[in-house]
Amino acid sequence: MLFPLPPPGPPSGAEPPADVVCLGETMAVLGPSDTRPLAHQRTLVLTVGGAESNVACALASLGHRAAWLGRVGDDPLGRRVLDDLTARGVDVSAAETDPDRPTGVYFKDPGPDGTGTYYYRRNSAAAAMDPGLTSRPPLRPLLHRARVLHVSGITPALSDSCAALVTHIVSRRAVPGPVISFDVNYRPALWRHRPADAAPVLRELARAADIVFVGRDEAETLWGAGSAKGVRDLLGPGRALVVKDAWNGATAYTADGEETFVPTPAGRVVERVGAGDAFAAGCLAALLEGRAAADGLRLGHLLAAATLGTREDVPPVLPRATLDHHLTLDDAAWSALRLT
Repeated sequence: MLFPLPPPGPPSGAEPPADVVCLGETMAVLGPSDTRPLAHQRTLVLTVGGAESNVACALASLGHRAAWLGRVGDDPLGRRVLDDLTARGVDVSAAETDPDRPTGVYFKDPGPDGTGTYYYRRNSAAAAMDPGLTSRPPLRPLLHRARVLHVSGITPALSDSCAALVTHIVSRRAVPGPVISFDVNYRPALWRHRPADAAPVLRELARAADIVFVGRDEAETLWGAGSAKGVRDLLGPGRALVVKDAWNGATAYTADGEETFVPTPAGRVVERVGAGDAFAAGCLAALLEGRAAADGLRLGHLLAAATLGTREDVPPVLPRATLDHHLTLDDAAWSALRLT
């Protein structure tokens, strides 16, 4: 197991508490239905997406109780966000609606080198989140009764108040009780392509979290750590760490220092957006189920592969029997696996 979790909380009233609360911005997403560039499109498909809510949706698809906490505008796009997350089984009862600020939007632009993204989120409703969020009466019970509180490095890049909120939660432990899960999720454009500005902020948050997800490439860009062991040495002991290395595989270090590596199975890539979120969801699902770290990495790979094979930000619902079968494969069979 990656990290010891608090036991499930007792139900309160008719509804049991969420196992995982995912906090961050969710936006309306506009993208083509084919591979032609955005500039050549006449119609676009409207969906929703956001790193943290992607995790919540994937967890809900696996049968776990997941809630999303964030802010949307009092507009049609904000209502679409809430409706879509609800339809996927995510609890949005504590989400806030801002009467003055809009819901953020981003566009997808397919290209020969992958899908580009164009964000329109400055001064969005979510950018106004602040440390007071954790103490508001409707939200406090949800946060305190969760087993895991998941945040990412995207949120502190949105605004000064959002940075203060994430520091409040992760570094100052303003919400006692849940294990803090942190996905580094370095987005160069949000940091004005200044890795030197992002590096110390994201490093300190990672050092303060209980569970950390990071790509080997982003760790090298931010901190000069070019290997899983280098990242572990940089962050220090005492936390669970998952380092993803694209098609090579992923390495997990449990809180007590045990190291596990699982290679990435071969698969098809349609679009990479959302794959890292799906991977984190797989690891967290295995953690909630009391599984070993290797099972978490395998489940992460399986959900990421499902996302890579679609243009959606969230993986399709996969048959649990198929997932469980893949988790029982021996190492040789897993290494030979081809996911289509």
